[in-house]
Amino acid sequence: MTADDREQGITAYVALGSNINDREHYLQNAIAALDQEAGITVTGLSSIYETEPVGYVDQSAFLNMVIQLRTNLPAEALLFTLLGIENRLGRTRDLRWGPRTIDLDLLLYGDEQLTTPDLIIPHPRMHERAFVLVPLTEVLYTRQDAAFEFISAHLEKLEGKEGVVLWKKAQ
Repeated sequence: MTADDREQGITAYVALGSNINDREHYLQNAIAALDQEAGITVTGLSSIYETEPVGYVDQSAFLNMVIQLRTNLPAEALLFTLLGIENRLGRTRDLRWGPRTIDLDLLLYGDEQLTTPDLIIPHPRMHERAFVLVPLTEVLYTRQDAAFEFISAHLEKLEGKEGVVLWKKAQ
């Protein structure tokens, strides 16, 4: 990607999840924090879905959603911004896949494919997770492009979609 592409803005998709205390509050605060960051504009929101935990299952259900961003930040700078917001909202990493106030995962960054020590794009496990694919498909629906077709095809093949329940419709 060129500097001109970034200047125009890149469309990126971020998955959000929370399962501690007022889960919706953490989702809303993360969205507001992202929208206030220089170089980032939130341009789309999925509905909010309630999902059972994956990995470490002895914890509360999650609220999950996906947001669409327009950004002129490089991918790694966007990742570090996401990590900073997680930190400000009280995210701790005591237990892999454990409870969290907020989890922000960079799923897609334009059409880029990137592998660095800190970041892999597209997100390497998103195609395995209904709690990511269901809201991502919802946000991508308006595009009806190759990305939408690709994600929809993965969602069709994925088992466990019944564990992703609409909690609050997008407004």
